[in-house]
Amino acid sequence: MGHPEPDTPGPGQESVWDYPRPAICEPTTRRIQVRHKGIDIVDSTAAYRTLETSHPPTYYIPRKDIAMDYLEPNARRSLCEWKGQARYFDIVAGGERIEAGAWTYPEPTPAFDPIRDMIAFYPDPLDECLVDGEKITPQPGGFYGGWISQYEAGPFKGIPGSRFW
Repeated sequence: MGHPEPDTPGPGQESVWDYPRPAICEPTTRRIQVRHKGIDIVDSTAAYRTLETSHPPTYYIPRKDIAMDYLEPNARRSLCEWKGQARYFDIVAGGERIEAGAWTYPEPTPAFDPIRDMIAFYPDPLDECLVDGEKITPQPGGFYGGWISQYEAGPFKGIPGSRFW
């Protein structure tokens, strides 16, 4: 099954269908923020984003820009064919625990060494994830951690029927 017809990017947008495969990572100066239960967990202008065909960006944040007191290690592990083995964190804020709500690559593959020990957040369970002040839409499908903002044109992996894109 082939991929769908890409949406035409508007002014200032990138098509996720122009993103490469295999995936890459690159720095971004966009302001990345995460708030949950009224708590500012992330505020960074030094993030990296990973880009992969059909996926909105996932943002990796330097630990210095994260309120690490709200993260607790989780025993979960997973393997990404591009980045290596991920380790997870629970997010504990405002009396709520989001199990495995954030992840990191402590020993990434060489191509992803720039995101070593940076942390990414699943946007879906969080109250607010923002890119340059805009509240983003979580990538559909539950499994993925992409952030959809005004900067991306889809359609996006994760929607019904996209399993084999």
